[in-house]
Amino acid sequence: MCSKFKLLLCALLCIEVSYSYAAESDVCLFQAPSRDTTKLDTNKLFVTKKVKKEKNSSTVKPAKLAEIPVISLQQYLKGQVAGLNVQEQSGEPGTVQNMFVRGISAPLISPADVSQQQPLVVLDGIPLIGEHPFAYDIQSHQYNRIGTATNLLTNIDMNNIEDVKILRDIAAVALYGPNAANGVIVLTSKKAAKLRRISINSYFGFAPRPQVTTVNATYENAFRKQFYDRYTATGRYSDEDFYPQYLSDTASTLYNGPSNWTDYYYRNAFIHNLSADLSGGGERANFRFSVGNTKNQGLADSTGFDRYAVMFNVNMKPLKWLTASIMVNANRLQRDRNRSLRDRFGQTNYVPSLAMPLAPNKEVYGDYLQQFGKGYDRNFNNLLDGYGILTVDLKNIEITSKIAVDYNEANRDIFFARPLMEANSYASNYFGYNQRLLFDNVLSYAKKIGTDHQLNLTAGQSIQWDYSKYNYGYAYRGVNDFIKLNMIDKDLNPTSFPQQLLFKFLDKTRHNLLSVYGRGSYEFKNKYNFSLLLRGDASSNAQPTSRWFMSTVASAGWNIKADLLTNNTNVTELKMRLSVGRLGKLNTYDHYGQGPQYTADIGYTGNITVPGFNATSTLARPYNLGWVGYNVPWAHTDQINFGIDFGLAKDRLHGSIDLYTKTDKNQLLAIPAYAEYGYKSSLESGMSVNNKGAELMLSYDAIKSTTNGFSWSPAINLAYNTNKLLALPGGFKEIIVGNQLLKVGEAMDRFWLFTNEGIYTSIDDIPVVNGVTKQYTGTTIQPGDPNWKDLNGDNLIDNRDKSLFGHSLPVVIGGFNNDFEYNKWSFNMNFYFNLGRSVVNQRMSNSLDFINREGSNSIDAVKEITFWEKRGNRSDYPLYNPWSSVIPFRVDQDLFLENASFLKLRTLSVGYDLTSELAGSKIKLNGLYVYLMANNLFTITSYKGLDPELVSYTGYDTGYGLPLARTYTLGLKMNL
Repeated sequence: MCSKFKLLLCALLCIEVSYSYAAESDVCLFQAPSRDTTKLDTNKLFVTKKVKKEKNSSTVKPAKLAEIPVISLQQYLKGQVAGLNVQEQSGEPGTVQNMFVRGISAPLISPADVSQQQPLVVLDGIPLIGEHPFAYDIQSHQYNRIGTATNLLTNIDMNNIEDVKILRDIAAVALYGPNAANGVIVLTSKKAAKLRRISINSYFGFAPRPQVTTVNATYENAFRKQFYDRYTATGRYSDEDFYPQYLSDTASTLYNGPSNWTDYYYRNAFIHNLSADLSGGGERANFRFSVGNTKNQGLADSTGFDRYAVMFNVNMKPLKWLTASIMVNANRLQRDRNRSLRDRFGQTNYVPSLAMPLAPNKEVYGDYLQQFGKGYDRNFNNLLDGYGILTVDLKNIEITSKIAVDYNEANRDIFFARPLMEANSYASNYFGYNQRLLFDNVLSYAKKIGTDHQLNLTAGQSIQWDYSKYNYGYAYRGVNDFIKLNMIDKDLNPTSFPQQLLFKFLDKTRHNLLSVYGRGSYEFKNKYNFSLLLRGDASSNAQPTSRWFMSTVASAGWNIKADLLTNNTNVTELKMRLSVGRLGKLNTYDHYGQGPQYTADIGYTGNITVPGFNATSTLARPYNLGWVGYNVPWAHTDQINFGIDFGLAKDRLHGSIDLYTKTDKNQLLAIPAYAEYGYKSSLESGMSVNNKGAELMLSYDAIKSTTNGFSWSPAINLAYNTNKLLALPGGFKEIIVGNQLLKVGEAMDRFWLFTNEGIYTSIDDIPVVNGVTKQYTGTTIQPGDPNWKDLNGDNLIDNRDKSLFGHSLPVVIGGFNNDFEYNKWSFNMNFYFNLGRSVVNQRMSNSLDFINREGSNSIDAVKEITFWEKRGNRSDYPLYNPWSSVIPFRVDQDLFLENASFLKLRTLSVGYDLTSELAGSKIKLNGLYVYLMANNLFTITSYKGLDPELVSYTGYDTGYGLPLARTYTLGLKMNL
């Protein structure tokens, strides 16, 4: 019988996929969690059934978040909750931002690694699907994913959200299944109401253009002259020195004249948000309908973001025991992208001559923008998610059946005219989509036994189907700039682009997940509670030999207040909780379940193409993808969490403390292997990573309000986290991946750098051992070279003399909030901070390493128009010999490592409640509130770069991120 049951489950799995979402929530109308609920009042339709607050969930206030003039979920949640780290690497509206809950579980080597460690976002029980990273496989440059590269979590209109919870420990996330191994963000929308209500929420504002210091060629020449005076025989510029032409012609006004390019680059940006909703109904049905538009102009490069949103939900109760609910949420996202050279070259896979950078003169820069304007870059996303739910309530038994869908599609059409591409026009078209279909069934039973015992049982089954696909094509050298095809297809117009310069890509990936689970909880006298969760998950991305993974999670709680301190009025709450368990982790790529395979590069263009030649199948080494072996087990996370929740000082002080350790095991990592067969690497399991940390959340009613009095309520959240690499595949103790050293026993986010100890000013300063002068990888050190510390004492500087420094991720993150109220006035200050974080200032390294970069025609040597902006102070660094073969200003040294800790005043707002002022007027209002807000006012930091936040997951500040806006807004909230 068991074998037949397993065959049936496997058959369902092969059809497509699954997911388990059913978890405890404050709203039980649409989910069937544990049955510790109050009875539904049949005289008040759709009264939500309250359950106990989610264990170790962190709740924020969506109403206050909606006032902040930002557009993505990541931006809303920044600094709001302990344990959630948000990375915002550019101020360009609508770009992708990263979130990490309780640290990282694997090294961040590529964008795909970042994507696989994002927390699960659940909207009204729908686990949202994001962009799949498989498109990176065909990209030569991975600055942005092909397609729109728009942050899909910009589809969250916070005005529609009733509740936000961040679930972190294993007891809270386990019900959501293996997709939740990185934590869960649960969003609950505002529900329909019986009473008719109209609400309007809006704000309008602007962001002033930043004040920057511009430079020109005269400034650059003066800086470089120091090096020529010291390290060249003539002490002046000459043709033999290969001095760049744009600097050598000092009479040219294009590069030596006014540096006024900022007139066309920076601007005063305007923003607005307008959201309105209507709700109402009767005894048998009710609804809520909302519409909204949000528009954010970027400060720089004519960037911008525009969102149009519609949301509708309806509830019907045809029978006393039957409820039907439907929700639809649709969004249109339009993004005006930057016009930077690097992103354009990365998109086109073509780097023209870099001998002459953009001139700082605004007339010349304006001509470039005019040529850019001859093309187009249409970039938009459509997103749709919704559900249909039937709930049967039979006294102690509740049955919920749900079907849900989440769909998003991306469209980008590009045309770059000939003058931008050295007489080579470029056109491309991308269409891709991600879809998730979910079918859930949940049965819950709640029974109160006598007055002391409460029993809750839940059983669930979930099937999830994920499917991602893209069609992508690009071509060069169109017939002329008047033909701007957005569909590159030889059947439509075979003469538009040469066939040998036309590239097409079609790819798809799917994932099927089947889950079954059961959970039981028992509570005695509201003093002690115990729960046990058992679940089985089968994934199509797992190998056939280990298709299933079994998870067990146990938790216990003790209400000390109810048990021992019932008569203590100063202690209003004191609870202890403990959870321990294991949860499987999914493979993101479907090819991990298929065994050995390969992809290859072949072709004359240097672009990644399919392996073939003149339509004939070929094999070309090396194989890029890497060997995927057999018998690869499920990766999983083992977690232990201990927490205390407390309320003291007669309920004025509230807080929670959490201590945790989580170890992610059996993870895959590409290690060098099978070179004799043509492979670069082998994907092997066995990597293990541990994260330990502590989290503190405190809120205090420092001054309690009396009638029309003054009140002050400060709140702070702090999170400390540290990671350690416990094991590498194959028993390796360390491995070098790119510019990273992964070493067992060390943190994974550390920088691997040389230790700089100054400069050798003369030949006598350079050590000589056994007649051999100190060397760098075979090159003799000369005066003017850096003095890098020789750690092993062999008088030879190489990788063995590098050390691990700092952390690219903050050790401590947090936020500090202050709410003040007086009469009808409200005032708020919110601070956000990172501590213990380091950044490598790569932009400064690139600026000083002008000799090696000036002669290079690689995409890493691109000079944006912001090259003519003064950032940092280059006089703080030694004058090394830039012509030296050791590359003195190389980025992999602690000379460019800086402390990037910071404190930001993120928001400052003041508001006034006008409701009572209009009470006697003809206008009937249930509420009217106006407010003024300033956002991103100042940053306190010792970092010398543009902004310590504007750094990618690598921890290297390249300087390409657009600045974060300082905004000023006027907002209004009105209920009718």
